[in-house]
Amino acid sequence: MARKYVGSVLFLCLLIGITIYVLVENNDMRAVAAAMVRADQRWILAGVVTALFFVAAEGSIICYLLRAIGQNVPLLKCVSWSFIGFFFSGITPSATGGQPAQLFYMKKAGLPLTDSTPVLMVVAVLYKFVLAVLGLFIAIFCHKQLGAYFQGYYWLFYLGIGLNAVLVIILVWVMVTPVWAEKAALFLEGLLVKIKLLHPKEERKERLREAVARYGMVVRFFQQNPKKIVVATGMTLVQRSSLFFLTWLIYRAMGLEGVSLIWIMVLQATVYIAVDMLPFPGSAGISELVYAAVFASVFSGSDLAASMCISRGISFYLVLLVSMGIWCVCHFRNETI
Repeated sequence: MARKYVGSVLFLCLLIGITIYVLVENNDMRAVAAAMVRADQRWILAGVVTALFFVAAEGSIICYLLRAIGQNVPLLKCVSWSFIGFFFSGITPSATGGQPAQLFYMKKAGLPLTDSTPVLMVVAVLYKFVLAVLGLFIAIFCHKQLGAYFQGYYWLFYLGIGLNAVLVIILVWVMVTPVWAEKAALFLEGLLVKIKLLHPKEERKERLREAVARYGMVVRFFQQNPKKIVVATGMTLVQRSSLFFLTWLIYRAMGLEGVSLIWIMVLQATVYIAVDMLPFPGSAGISELVYAAVFASVFSGSDLAASMCISRGISFYLVLLVSMGIWCVCHFRNETI
């Protein structure tokens, strides 16, 4: 399974190399290093905990939704799937590898795809829905102020809102139309039979119909239990906000004051929304570029580059390494934690 991601990893390494080169070329790295050393380690540690909470919280959402449909899965297993999803999302363009990897390891743990697929789709819908709503709220109430911060990248913010909104619509449509899911499954099965990759079997078609029926039952359960979705939406909002809160922790670690917690979270949310759907593994390079533009008036001098290195280092690169470690444990032990 891991071999097909080699190209994505190499592309990610290339982007990281370019980012480091631009960072070194445009900054006094001695001053940046001094600013990083000066940072209060207590706030940095709080940032590390927050970054790990961000990923683990998705696992708690998965666990909550699985238990809602009768799958009594241990929380620790769901958290391990969340870290696996983060790792594969981080090394693939537009985070496309995350959910397929999660489905793979959930299936290995004995969960039927007809349960895990709609649950992960609900998680994806809520994630994109929360980002789209936050983006619209910020655009309506903070439009004038943000223009000065974004400089020439403001269009990326609105592109991010639009792409997230479109994806929410598509995912909801797929979820609530299981009839189309059955047609698509049978069409694909027929195509594989036609090109002789599969032998024609009526039993297989029947299993596909049963699987789609189970998928539809899970979707209908969520439709008939809106309170579960409301709770999961609240959990998703807290989870997403924790990543924006991390930037304020870094701000305080640098010994700075004067900009409010809410405004720093708003700025970080706009950065996240702007780069979330762009086709770069882990949003490497583009995240740093937009961050540097948006936070130029919040962090001065070498503090800007230092805060960017610490923030991205914790929220992405450190968590990616932790996630890779968890994936290795799960993969080579042939189990989930």
